[in-house]
Amino acid sequence: MTSSITEAHPAPPRLTGELIQRLTAEIVAGKLAPRSRLPTEHALMETFGVSRTVVREAIAALRADGLVETRRGAGAFVAADPRKRPFRIDPEGLQSIQHVLDVMELRMSVEVEAAGLAALRRSRSDIAALNRACRAFARAVASGDEAIDLDFEFHDAIGAATGNPYFSSFLNFLGRLIIPRRSVHIDQSDEAERALYMQRVCDEHAAIAGAIVAQDVDAARRTMLVHLRRGRDRYRRAAPKSRSPIR
Repeated sequence: MTSSITEAHPAPPRLTGELIQRLTAEIVAGKLAPRSRLPTEHALMETFGVSRTVVREAIAALRADGLVETRRGAGAFVAADPRKRPFRIDPEGLQSIQHVLDVMELRMSVEVEAAGLAALRRSRSDIAALNRACRAFARAVASGDEAIDLDFEFHDAIGAATGNPYFSSFLNFLGRLIIPRRSVHIDQSDEAERALYMQRVCDEHAAIAGAIVAQDVDAARRTMLVHLRRGRDRYRRAAPKSRSPIR
């Protein structure tokens, strides 16, 4: 009775994550060959010293990643081609400043070009959406709000203005986690400094939107690059000295 109650509780995220990492490493390295059967739940529990819940949650995550296939009554098997796993960013990993910086580097390579394409292709409705996003963000900042969702909406509006649905799809795939303030909190006891930072973000948004509306492709790319670099540098400065060096 006691055992079943324990198994009903969610598995500790740390244990599940560690098991996922270890099994993933063995699959990618070929120690668990394509199409081979994974060890049984009981064997995995014994080998890794974890509960049945941890094993089941880890297998479910590997299946979602395309590394594992499950067959009713037969167990779990390594996928035929684990290299074809879908692209994925684990939100849990974004609690680390280093991982946030990695995502920001990825964003810089995508969003700078998106800003240029948006300037080249924007429509009247795109201009209206950008202006609405800028006004809403400015109002929120003036009231002292972190405006995380509105920040995302501004960047999403630029993706839509490219006219290429893959830019919007990619930004929506990353989701609101692309706004670092949601993932990693920087302790900023100086309220005036925080307000100054948020106003600068607001001004940068206005500069990007202005370049897009004016169809100035070079300025749109340049202002977006400045915006993302400043955000990246802010988090670089906040990285604890004890962590691994930031690239």
